[in-house]
Amino acid sequence: MMTRPAAIAASLALCLAAPPALAELNDRPPNASGQSPAFPGQTRAPEIRQQIPMARTPLIRGLSNPWGMALLPDGGLLITERTGTLRLYRDGQLSQPIQGMPEADARGQGGLLDVAVAPDFDRTRQVWFSFSEPRGNGRNATAVGTGRLSADGTALEEMRVIFRQEPAWDSTLHFGSRLVFDRQGQLFVTTGERSRPEPRQLAQDLGTHLGKVLRIDPVTGSPAPGNPFRDGQARPEIWSWGHRNIQAAALDGQGRLWTVEHGPQGGDELNLPQAGRNYGWPVITYGQDYSGAPIGRGITQREGMEQPVYYWDPVIAPSGMLFYQGAMFPELQGDALIGGLQAGAVVRLRIEGDRVTGEQRLLEGIGRVRDIELAPDGALLVLTDAGELIRLARD
Repeated sequence: MMTRPAAIAASLALCLAAPPALAELNDRPPNASGQSPAFPGQTRAPEIRQQIPMARTPLIRGLSNPWGMALLPDGGLLITERTGTLRLYRDGQLSQPIQGMPEADARGQGGLLDVAVAPDFDRTRQVWFSFSEPRGNGRNATAVGTGRLSADGTALEEMRVIFRQEPAWDSTLHFGSRLVFDRQGQLFVTTGERSRPEPRQLAQDLGTHLGKVLRIDPVTGSPAPGNPFRDGQARPEIWSWGHRNIQAAALDGQGRLWTVEHGPQGGDELNLPQAGRNYGWPVITYGQDYSGAPIGRGITQREGMEQPVYYWDPVIAPSGMLFYQGAMFPELQGDALIGGLQAGAVVRLRIEGDRVTGEQRLLEGIGRVRDIELAPDGALLVLTDAGELIRLARD
């Protein structure tokens, strides 16, 4: 496994824009024929044509199915591998697996998934992570654990599971699993609806955690103060519902949570989830089944169900997200940067108010982008399914 930047032959100078490719994509017909956006600019926003010269430096090669990463105050980086391994990258060196992690069901899309630290990490050294927890008889579900990273970074101490999604299901798909701290110190957790036709319907069931955005106390795992539902009305951890499989989530400069979820064949959605709102899946969607058949009645709107701020058809397959707040690339300031698995790029969105006003594909050809993080100096750190961690700095 290569970890030292000095071992790289050279940084590759890139211009992170490929206007013809996006223009060509926007000229293609959508997968779901006969569907129309609910308002102007809801899809296929005007293309941003801006050349951004960058130097690309691989920092790590050979990671095993990496999924999430979290930056530490000292510049170190925690990285998850779906096989169940948490590692620490610091000063050009990748650690051995950190001890003390729980068993994860790494079949299909499962395993050790996201990782997050709170702003007080310097004092507490506390780490949170999401994983697909085995529940017996082939069943599993998204769970959230926490523990204290040892002073030498080799072990997670006093590890405990604070949240378990209910119900568990015999499925290896759609775990969601992004973790985002809000400005009140509460923890957002995204979940999937497990993909299969039967549990898919539970995204509309407030008695389950499937297909939801949850908001929990990061210490106890109990419902966070200010959540919209009380016991008896719904699962009190629920923030919003009617989601498919959210694998990208981040706070913007105003502290608002944005999410991007996988659609079926077409219909990836950018949402600004509001407390207690229903985002429609699987009743409404801008996509279709992989067979080409409609999802449900094939409708895109229904009273009482929220419209996405933006959607993609063809899809980008989102994974990982941030709003750029750094000094190195002032032209990106405030823009959403989203990892694209299917897009094979970083997807840039310019958002004004609550509407997308421009889109650009950056770093096309990099491969399946799994996560994206902001380095202290404003450089971008990109994690790919091919097992690479790549640093992008101004050239």
